[in-house]
Amino acid sequence: MDNKEIFNIFFREKPAMMLVQLLNSDVDVYASSLAKRIDCTYSHVMKILQEMEKSNLVNFEKTGRLKLLTLTKKGQEIAQSIDKIRITI
Repeated sequence: MDNKEIFNIFFREKPAMMLVQLLNSDVDVYASSLAKRIDCTYSHVMKILQEMEKSNLVNFEKTGRLKLLTLTKKGQEIAQSIDKIRITI
């Protein structure tokens, strides 16, 4: 069993990688760009992001017609933990 398979046993891959991508991004991230980065549909990403927003992990900041995604402090802490585990495995 490889590292990715082990990681996926403990975490749902897409939501975990969404948080890690937001944490490690050097540029503004929008739902559409995040969907492309993690190879997921836009609608699925939005569904997950809405749940993450309800859990106070991400914020949507409206900039014109687009919504910029940012991690909350709680989201950053969780993303850092997930990233550390992902790298360690």
